Amino acid sequence: MRTLTHDHVAALARMLCQRIGAPRYDLWFKDKTKFVCGNDRLTVGVPNVFYQDWLQKTFVEDIRAVALEVLGRKMNVVFVIDPELFQAARQQQERSKSAPASKKASADSAKPEKGTGAKAGPSRLRRWRRLDDFVVGACNRVAHASALAVVEDPSQVAYPLVFHGPCGIGKTHLLEGLCVALREAHPDARIVYLTAEEFTNKFLTAMQTGKLSTFRKQFRDADVLIVDDLQFLARKAATQEEFLHTLEALQRADRPVIVSCDCHPRLADQLLPELTDRLNGGSVWGINLPDKATRGELVRRKALRPHVPALTKDVVELLAQQLRGNVREIEGAVNSLVHMARVSAKPIDLRLAKEALGDVMRHSVRLVQISDVEQAVCRVMNLAKDDLKSKKRSWAVSHPRMLAMYLARKHAGSTYSEVGQHFGKRNHSTAVAAEKKVRQWLKDDASLRLGSRELPVRDLVERIEMELLK
Repeated sequence: MRTLTHDHVAALARMLCQRIGAPRYDLWFKDKTKFVCGNDRLTVGVPNVFYQDWLQKTFVEDIRAVALEVLGRKMNVVFVIDPELFQAARQQQERSKSAPASKKASADSAKPEKGTGAKAGPSRLRRWRRLDDFVVGACNRVAHASALAVVEDPSQVAYPLVFHGPCGIGKTHLLEGLCVALREAHPDARIVYLTAEEFTNKFLTAMQTGKLSTFRKQFRDADVLIVDDLQFLARKAATQEEFLHTLEALQRADRPVIVSCDCHPRLADQLLPELTDRLNGGSVWGINLPDKATRGELVRRKALRPHVPALTKDVVELLAQQLRGNVREIEGAVNSLVHMARVSAKPIDLRLAKEALGDVMRHSVRLVQISDVEQAVCRVMNLAKDDLKSKKRSWAVSHPRMLAMYLARKHAGSTYSEVGQHFGKRNHSTAVAAEKKVRQWLKDDASLRLGSRELPVRDLVERIEMELLK
């Protein structure tokens, strides 16, 4: 296998840039790839698995077409992780983490609008996570793809872009990675990133000091606004009003707004209806707890560190099977395992994994009782404690009761007889019918009335399941 000549590489780069556009080429290929060819194979060296997967999925046909034109023959395009590019990417990440405070402040602050002197962005001490470190699986694939779409071409995404899901499943990682990628792809853009709590504190300070006009200019002049943990605005009517006006101003200027919250906007009871409507009018994507395959990849990635051998397949399988919690819990379990291996000077095998993680794995498999399901349904649907066990047949009670029976079967593993007995000493056929009814609702994307609102059954089930995780 031989390296392409400088002229070949230059021609490939030039034509690929013309084909996919300069912004996309600079983002994904410039200084990040290496081309090597031999016989009928064109090998594209990349820095990590993230680039390998994304370029294979997105640009393989473009590269194949350009190679045919430049090299004069059809080429089999293969993507591999290049050790030099891998090391360079790692060194760059380490340099950014260990940069002096003055330099890091400059890197972490978005460029101000000319003449305003305003700065935006998070604290200089923040350690940024990146999209190429984000573990993609069935639980988050659509949300991740939408984040990449924002980086590639912000104009092609409907805003506001909302990521929702329970805590510890990667929403903040996705927003941070998106912020970093946008700054790298659009260095002249003014990217504003902050939490809803920080937005609230800045707003209150501006009101107290009479500087609302400065506050509003800081956010409404942003090219992109990213706000994490929007649920923090619950019950803060004045701050919600201000954020709503900020959102509307940015939408009128066709500027992206990206937020995260702990539930679907339809279920955010404590947000203003006008704000909820605005959020629902954009792109709303859920992120769920990691499935087994994603848990396995998380375990492998979290264990990648200097002087630690790669985990064996049986250890990864054990942890992926037993660790059913969120990403933070998985990370904590892997840290515990690696630490025990170091202090005991033992290899990481099944025996050590079971010894180190016995307590963690026992507590990760939380036993859900029927009563837990009942309480979660009552909290979400604003019902009295004993409503689901009562003889009431109105839709306001019977529909939540059906949801509770379905979820008791799903999460508590109870028999139909046990479910029927718990919810008002009904017979098992009532529980069977309730489960079938809810399954049909989900299949049909049906909606139920909750107070004055019509809410999709799928969203209600998601909200109740989130309550069970608390």
